[in-house]
Amino acid sequence: MISMIPTDLLFLQYGFNNPEFRFNRLCKIQRLFEFFERTETRTSFPNVFQNGRLARKYIYSLYWSTLTLTTIGETPAPVRDVEYLFVIGDFLTGVLIFASIVGNVGAMISNMNASRAEFQAKIDSIKQYMQFRKVSKDLEARVIKWFDYLWTEKKTCDEKEVLKSLPDKLKAEIAINVHLDTLKKVRIFQDCEAGLLIELVLKLQPQVFSPGDYICKKGDIGREMYIIKEGKLAVVADDGVTQFVVLSDGAYFGEISILGIKGSKAGNRRTANIRSVGYSDLFALSKDDLMEALTEYPDAKKALEEKGKAILMKDNLIDEAVANEGADPKDLDEKIVKLQGKLNVMQTKFAQLMAEFTSTQARLKQRVTQMEEKVKSIKPEDLSEVVADKDKKVQ
Repeated sequence: MISMIPTDLLFLQYGFNNPEFRFNRLCKIQRLFEFFERTETRTSFPNVFQNGRLARKYIYSLYWSTLTLTTIGETPAPVRDVEYLFVIGDFLTGVLIFASIVGNVGAMISNMNASRAEFQAKIDSIKQYMQFRKVSKDLEARVIKWFDYLWTEKKTCDEKEVLKSLPDKLKAEIAINVHLDTLKKVRIFQDCEAGLLIELVLKLQPQVFSPGDYICKKGDIGREMYIIKEGKLAVVADDGVTQFVVLSDGAYFGEISILGIKGSKAGNRRTANIRSVGYSDLFALSKDDLMEALTEYPDAKKALEEKGKAILMKDNLIDEAVANEGADPKDLDEKIVKLQGKLNVMQTKFAQLMAEFTSTQARLKQRVTQMEEKVKSIKPEDLSEVVADKDKKVQ
């Protein structure tokens, strides 16, 4: 009724330059939209008001098709037999697509929950152990935070367990692709043979340290070297607070101690306290793994020792008189211990061979005795008959 008020008569007095006199006509805009909707949904010409834009027609048709595939309502009722068959096929297709999507999403969610449940089971078992052993609350909280960090950073998978089903060649290629660039950053390993680097790459062990954890302390025996993959480490004083320097991604330490260079003033002892500032991801290379790899590369071993000596001489941490002497008694003692170990292994194997030889000899004697008894049991006349039969066969 408001829209029907003849406000346009005001044009006669004020002119036609005032379109606001017709604003009351907008009151029936809802009826216009209602007319459009009914025309599109209840007539045979749903696109009657969309003749101008092909994109609009296509989008509306796609919307109608999606609505039909995903729901059962808001669709025109079929009239002819062909339309009934089309709608039936349409509904079945939509149900199958919907079921497939829901099934895949459900499987994905269950797999995510399975990995989370497995990880949570590990945490629960460790919690129960710490409670049973009455571990301090502070240490228990640190352990739980460490697990949370592993889960948040998606580092819960065991690399060895994941890659154990692969052949050695593929394992080596993956390790080279992932870790070789990191290993090349270490000074003493630069310009080493490619084969040695590959051997060392396969022996790198990833380790994660929590905030405040000591990676090594001054005076500890150095059994491995470390390469920082991610995180920050601080070289601190004995009080654990004063920081001398902060090591970041790509830094390394402990490489000299695992070489056991003769004449080193520090020997195989750590010369600094190093602790993790936050959570740190490191690669560890043990002394045993390094020496095992160097046994096949004597030239590389000599070159590494020379590089290590040069580094120690630069830092004035080597006794040149001792370095130029003959073999170190400690090294000789270690070699003797290793030889004794190998000799013990050989003695064990020799004892096993002697036992097998004695057992075989006893069995042979038993068989010979049985054959002698059989020969003794044969009568002379039977033996003569056997000989006569053989003569006949020969003839």
